[in-house]
Amino acid sequence: MKFSSQVKPISYLKSHAAEIVKTISESREPMLITQNGEAKLVVMDVKTYEEQMETFALLKILALGNREIEEGHFENVEDVFGELDGAADQ
Repeated sequence: MKFSSQVKPISYLKSHAAEIVKTISESREPMLITQNGEAKLVVMDVKTYEEQMETFALLKILALGNREIEEGHFENVEDVFGELDGAADQ
């Protein structure tokens, strides 16, 4: 994602809020807002934000799973399937 085409000063945000909402909602591209020449905010549509939060949650689950594996907190697949087969026989 490149912000270079979507960089605006805070004064633009203040004077063009409705236009920004329309543009971002249609394009789904975030906009970087600057204040005194420094990046301060990222404005994005809700759907994009929700999708990013879902992606972050999945990445966190993967990272936690990898940590569990690295720490040796897992069961061998054959043992798990053996337990399942044993439970099905009962």
